Amino acid sequence: MRIKPEQLDQHLLKGLQPLYLLFGDEALLVQEAADAIRSRARQEGCAERDVFTVERGFNWQNLLASGNSLSLFSARRLVEVRIPSGKPGNDGSQALQEYCARQPADTVTLVLCPKLDKAAQAGKWFKAMEQAGVVLPFFPVERAQLPAWIGARLARQNQRAEPVVLQFLADQVEGNLLAAFQEVQKLALLFPAGTLSLEQVRDAVADVARFDVFKLGDALLAGDAARVSRILEVLRGEGEDPVLILWALTREIRTLARLRGGMRRGGSLPQLMRDAWIWESRQRLVEQAVKRTSEARLLQGLKQAAGIDRMIKGLARGDVWDELLQLGLTMAKV
Repeated sequence: MRIKPEQLDQHLLKGLQPLYLLFGDEALLVQEAADAIRSRARQEGCAERDVFTVERGFNWQNLLASGNSLSLFSARRLVEVRIPSGKPGNDGSQALQEYCARQPADTVTLVLCPKLDKAAQAGKWFKAMEQAGVVLPFFPVERAQLPAWIGARLARQNQRAEPVVLQFLADQVEGNLLAAFQEVQKLALLFPAGTLSLEQVRDAVADVARFDVFKLGDALLAGDAARVSRILEVLRGEGEDPVLILWALTREIRTLARLRGGMRRGGSLPQLMRDAWIWESRQRLVEQAVKRTSEARLLQGLKQAAGIDRMIKGLARGDVWDELLQLGLTMAKV
């Protein structure tokens, strides 16, 4: 069965099917749909999650063996199969067909692929999945569709904007869906629920501030304390909201803490980064940061961030900008 991405939320309300195949070249949309399925799986009692990433030399028998084994910790489980190349090969095609023919009981299977061409979609493994489960193709959001997409995302956070404002936002991100997603996130941090004016949005997406906020996280990951200091100085001079600064710093610290925790439990860093959907272009930067810090120090950084949040809200005393600088410098130097 094939459904459209916009039908997924309604589909999940009716309960999970045993098998899902998500594919497309818009990674953000695939990731969000996968997150929705994972969340529903947890609600339905899938407390255990097995992840298989298909790389060179992958043993497909491991997947089949997993299907035949019983969960030790929960009544149901989630099995994820990630095929970054979109090409399982002959062995993989046979294994996937066999897996579909004998789907394991009490298991929800989620298969993730990039864009699949017509030849791939005509393959036996794809047809087997389409017949045995639910297939969701994801296509790039066209430029003409972007204002409506932004409007729908604003509605999720109880915000709205007039068409002229949505068009302005779409023009600023130049058709880049990830950039649009980041801008919408910023608006939720900067403004309360309700209608956003053109003036508010124009101020929020000023070019220099927009890019420097995200560069701040990169500087922290790179361990470039001097650059962290310079960016914070620029942002302060431009009147950037401390809430956004804290969000940018906390996001990176929390990601590193999760990776460190996963390594402590025996996970491999490359796999953990893929599981966290860290963009390939940032993985080297993140890897360097993980290797130079400790989980304990990262957790302490999150405590510092919580203290700054209280200052911003007026619940604690202190100089917010000084504390932001100290947090940024400390985390860049660890």
